[in-house]
Amino acid sequence: MKVAVTSASGKLGSAIVQYLIQEIGKENVIGIARTTERAEHLGVEIRKGDYNSLEDFDLALQGVDKVLLVSGMDEPQKRIQQHRNVIEAAKANGVRKIVYTSIVGAEENTAFSPIVETNRQTEKDIIKSSLDYVIGRNGIYIEPDLEYLDTYKKEGEIRNCAGEGKCAYTCRQELGYAYTKMLVEEKHKGQTYNLVGDAITQAQLADFINQVYGTKLKFNSVSEEDYLAERKDELGDFMGTVIAGIYQGIKNGANDILSDFDKAAGRAHKSILEIVSEFKNKN
Repeated sequence: MKVAVTSASGKLGSAIVQYLIQEIGKENVIGIARTTERAEHLGVEIRKGDYNSLEDFDLALQGVDKVLLVSGMDEPQKRIQQHRNVIEAAKANGVRKIVYTSIVGAEENTAFSPIVETNRQTEKDIIKSSLDYVIGRNGIYIEPDLEYLDTYKKEGEIRNCAGEGKCAYTCRQELGYAYTKMLVEEKHKGQTYNLVGDAITQAQLADFINQVYGTKLKFNSVSEEDYLAERKDELGDFMGTVIAGIYQGIKNGANDILSDFDKAAGRAHKSILEIVSEFKNKN
């Protein structure tokens, strides 16, 4: 059984590759990357695959039984066709099963919604493809908050527009474990899973970080308008709008959802406190 993982050079793709190696052996894992050199450290066969190129994936998916499609990072209007290139190449090459990393989120009324909508369209395309499929909807990664800790410490606060809204966070290592099970086990066929942990507020997130790192962060809730202006100023219009839209969705309850992680992974999702502690120990 040959299992291929797209975007293998990225953080999520590489986590999935590493868990797959443990599960089925490196000789059965193929990493696909737009820039192959960036994935060579994984120690598996690496093939070239640019989401914009159907031809790339026609070659990359030869002899593959199952493919894990990591959602692309391009602008929303480009992603649907990029994902269709992988789906079409999978069908043409006799790939049996496709597993897709979709996302949780509001499908309308936030600046993040266009990205959620493109993921939902890919979900529909996969369901119509006649391939065996499993869809995971990833929660918000907690790692960016932890990677941003120096700035939080300097400012003494976590500042955004989420208010009292709860967010069911996850992390790439937990997702890597779950997607490996979804790939290798047949019982998940036709399922769509919310891959998230427990839902927490931003104030609770600050408390967990304080417990682990000994910091004294507070949560400062600001208006959606002010936060959007701040993010656009720091990150540019596109990325700033996306980030502000994520926290707008959290405020509106789009990320306060029940988890299916245990069904996908066969065990409970690690607690946020445990994930923050593990991150600190590794970095």
